[in-house]
Amino acid sequence: EFSMIIIRPIQNSDYDALNRIAVESGHGFTSLPVNEELLKKRISHAEVSFKSVVTEPGNEGYLFVMEDTKTGAVVGTSGIEAAVGLDDAFYHYHLGKVVHSSRELNIYNTVETLSLCNDYTGASEICTLFLSESHRKNRNGRFLSRFRFLFMAEHTERFSDTVIAEMRGVSDEDGSSPFWKWLEEHFFSLDFPTADYLTGIGKKVFIAELMPKYPIYVNLLSPEAQRVINKVHPKTVPALRLLEAEGFSRRGYVDIFDGGPTVETQTALVKTVRQSQRCQVLIGDVASDNKYIICNSKVADFRATQAPVLLRETAKQVVISQAVADALMVNEGDWVRLVSN
Repeated sequence: EFSMIIIRPIQNSDYDALNRIAVESGHGFTSLPVNEELLKKRISHAEVSFKSVVTEPGNEGYLFVMEDTKTGAVVGTSGIEAAVGLDDAFYHYHLGKVVHSSRELNIYNTVETLSLCNDYTGASEICTLFLSESHRKNRNGRFLSRFRFLFMAEHTERFSDTVIAEMRGVSDEDGSSPFWKWLEEHFFSLDFPTADYLTGIGKKVFIAELMPKYPIYVNLLSPEAQRVINKVHPKTVPALRLLEAEGFSRRGYVDIFDGGPTVETQTALVKTVRQSQRCQVLIGDVASDNKYIICNSKVADFRATQAPVLLRETAKQVVISQAVADALMVNEGDWVRLVSN
């Protein structure tokens, strides 16, 4: 029997593991600041969200952990925000164009601008994805990202029609960002790790107070800052490729701290959502090769795993082993949702 890797909702007892992951994830990972009060708040907010009865998306935040059942160790985390910006303003820069032209002088210049906006208010956001080095194998990274779309497909009433992901922008080893450097110099007088940390702990008001209120001309930024606008951190490239394969794309929105791109798509059009199927469980013997991502249909008792299955598509049935059924907390006849991995 293969070692089982499952995904489940986070709980209070996972605090130490989450703190360890926060430390391991390092600078520029805004959504996991190393802050006890905040991490505990995030866990209890998730616990409430998973238990709540929802008819439309609100300020729920779903945080999941990946657990290696062999050792009981938590080896990764992954989250979904139901609707961003409902409590706190959710800021982006939008890349636009302004044309400066004079017919008389025969001059025509197109200039790129960055304008502060709250356009993504109300969108669902996939976030907080981190997998420990030890488990970056067996497609665990893909699994930790994609299972969220199964959860969203299964519980559509909990999520918005639009889903976004903020991709980490370019920063160096010390966590300093060329994009932020320029802003810091002219507007903020706060270094990047501090600004990033304050945002992570929810102190975002300073952004609105100190941000330039008018569109910024991109050509006035330092060459280093201009170069990183809409670019991702080298370590984030695989995550971006995965989301692009799911149908996400850039729409000219970038992060106000590091200039990294935000990608978006319609939730119903996400490839995993469209390709996923609901099947009823049969328990039996399964050959061990064709792997699927499979989850139960619960919320508070949500479970997902990667496992070989035998699909009987026309009958909408799926055969899984008893061990997999146990890991998913399902019995024969229960409904599961699955997608080929």
